[in-house]
Amino acid sequence: MSEAKRRIVVGLSGGVDSAVAAYLLKKEGHEVHALFMKNWEDDDNDTYCSSNEDFVDAVAVADVLGIEIEHVNFAADYKDRVFAEFLKEYKAGRTPNPDVLCNAEIKFKAFLDHAMRLGAEKIATGHYARVIETDRQYKLLKGLDQDKDQSYFLHRLNQAQLSKTLFPVGEMRKTQLRELAQEIGLPNAKKKDSTGICFIGERPFRAFLNQYISSQPGPIKNEMNQTLGQQMGLSFYTLGQRQGLGIGGVKDLQTTQDSPSKKKDHHEPWFVAYKDMKRNTLWAVQGHDHPALLSDALSAQDLSWTCGQEMPDLRHGDLTAKTRYRQVDALCQVESMSALELKLSFAQAQWAVTPGQSVVLYRGDECLGGGVIWGYTPRQSFNA
Repeated sequence: MSEAKRRIVVGLSGGVDSAVAAYLLKKEGHEVHALFMKNWEDDDNDTYCSSNEDFVDAVAVADVLGIEIEHVNFAADYKDRVFAEFLKEYKAGRTPNPDVLCNAEIKFKAFLDHAMRLGAEKIATGHYARVIETDRQYKLLKGLDQDKDQSYFLHRLNQAQLSKTLFPVGEMRKTQLRELAQEIGLPNAKKKDSTGICFIGERPFRAFLNQYISSQPGPIKNEMNQTLGQQMGLSFYTLGQRQGLGIGGVKDLQTTQDSPSKKKDHHEPWFVAYKDMKRNTLWAVQGHDHPALLSDALSAQDLSWTCGQEMPDLRHGDLTAKTRYRQVDALCQVESMSALELKLSFAQAQWAVTPGQSVVLYRGDECLGGGVIWGYTPRQSFNA
């Protein structure tokens, strides 16, 4: 990164990635200031809430690096812009990705605005991604470490946001970053990476959601329309889910539709295949590669493109997509596209395509943007 010396505000989370990002910027001679974002405060005294511990770690890092740190509370913004949408989607039976919305609305909007008011020329975070400028256009690229690449979560960033953002660790591999953190004596060099949604942390997801969404129990059925058990409320399940169905002990062998004499192995695991909101029924199938879990096409809405307001040219060159984080890029083709909706088909069927999640498009290492999955075409549907 060969930037002129700038005043840069780094989002210091308490984790090692943002700590190394701040170190790299200071090493280059920039005027670096740190900002700790508090995005959730409802459970400050909860054993699952790590916000206070993270702030202590962030302060310790700032002290070692010799930079100022400010604590800013964005909890109200988060509740209005991210959490309200999160609950709305779950109530509708979809499975949203709040980290995507948090990046677009909080980390690269509320935080960016605050940093600009402090006189910052740029902001920086510890995300594994890259930004380059070519022909007066800012492009979002995957992080060099493919196992840690976070461009999926950043696909809603626009030109204005990308032009003001630096990702100092995007050129590094995680192993290199850990080694550097220990070498320079960062206090959180061996801190475990955070997992899960920031406001839920490691707590049981269903118990958390139950505080905000009323449950309406109903049946769990298989493709033969046989009742296997009871679900606790459709909002608490997601497509492809295997754990927590409570039907792992079902011992009856199920006859298949195409051959009554053929039996399915009752030891095969059960997966959520469809959530029937009208009938309040959860449909489950056996086997990871069951046709009901495989989709050849999808539609997406609420589209956002890194190139700006205009839609990118998606009909030339190899196009790939991810329908979930950590998924291998899948070759795809645009079937139709407008400002409001995108329809994609895939060379190979995709597993457990889930409404509410994001589909993110790539051309090589460049992240083009994406949208929220709205519909999908499974190889087997439920018409019971």
